[in-house]
Amino acid sequence: MLDTVEQHHRQPIAELRSQGGFAGVGSHIDVADLQYEAEFVGQLGQLCRRGQTHRASLAGEQLHLSVHPASIAVGCPNVVNVSGSGEGDVGSSADSPAQQLAGEASAEVAADGLLEPEPTSSPAPPPDLTAAAFFDVDNTLVHGSSLVHFARGLAAREYFTYKDLARFALAQAKFQLTGRENSQDVAAGRTKALAFIEGRSTAELVALGEEIYDEIIADKIWPGTQVLAQMHLDAGQQVWLVTATPYELAATIARRLGLTGALGTVAESVDGVFTGRLVGDILHGSGKAHAVRSLAIREGLNLRRCTAYSDSFNDVPMLSLVGTPVAINPDADLRDLARQRGWEIRDFRTARKAARIGVPSALALGAAGGALAAAVSRREKR
Repeated sequence: MLDTVEQHHRQPIAELRSQGGFAGVGSHIDVADLQYEAEFVGQLGQLCRRGQTHRASLAGEQLHLSVHPASIAVGCPNVVNVSGSGEGDVGSSADSPAQQLAGEASAEVAADGLLEPEPTSSPAPPPDLTAAAFFDVDNTLVHGSSLVHFARGLAAREYFTYKDLARFALAQAKFQLTGRENSQDVAAGRTKALAFIEGRSTAELVALGEEIYDEIIADKIWPGTQVLAQMHLDAGQQVWLVTATPYELAATIARRLGLTGALGTVAESVDGVFTGRLVGDILHGSGKAHAVRSLAIREGLNLRRCTAYSDSFNDVPMLSLVGTPVAINPDADLRDLARQRGWEIRDFRTARKAARIGVPSALALGAAGGALAAAVSRREKR
């Protein structure tokens, strides 16, 4: 069955489309998914002018390679730590003790919360005990940001204002334009998220995640990526999500799609109530690699036989950890690196969008920003 998965990776685009594996989706940033405040339009123009400069600067940065001792035990080809010299670049301090702690905590929670497979009339395939697939979520499995979708659902329930959502959405747009996360944006998002969950029960967050998945996220799943995940399941392999999204929401997505489980950001809780602190940090960059490696040790996986999928250059540490890295809907920098290293590339976007490679035009984004600013203004007047 593993051969079937490998053959599928080499199928031409036309064949996958005929199987319903591709979704024809329009612009990279979905107007219906983001709620921007009015100032977005002015800031957007500055970002568009700077976006290409930021991407060009990546070409001069070095990839610092290191092999983690634990990776040898689980058959890992190599582990790549990505660091850059750019000020405010999260990658410059990505492989920190906090990220290692975040990865180990994520693996522990994921293993403890291993999801039972849904009952089915079809006979289960023979298990392939040492192989697994790891999928990033945002723009790899889910079109757009799962946290933006979740925040939309929370704003609709009046947990916070649409201006709060607009600020978060603007940070997401900045990332789409520059291809890089900014430490100040990440810190601000972390503070806001922790303030929201502090004192709330884990059960409440799970229930909200279930509702918002049904209302919004279910329709955002990339069919092509879901087909790939199912093929790994049909081959008897474990399939895990790996995401900066909170574990509770990530586990809901995994459960609804019939996957094995999820590695996500772990928020500390005591007696079922969130304390407002993270265990380690937000799971991203090298933290994802630590999580995958820790889970592989727990589950007895051979990382040389594992596959990882992502759209983002920030996930190079995770992609480099496995035997078969695959770039899905890649940003410009990941696409370039994948070509250099001979990694497979899958693009489930439209041809026009793929040509832009995640750098939307100022005109298109300006129109989106104007429409969203108007939407926020209308809500504020109600």
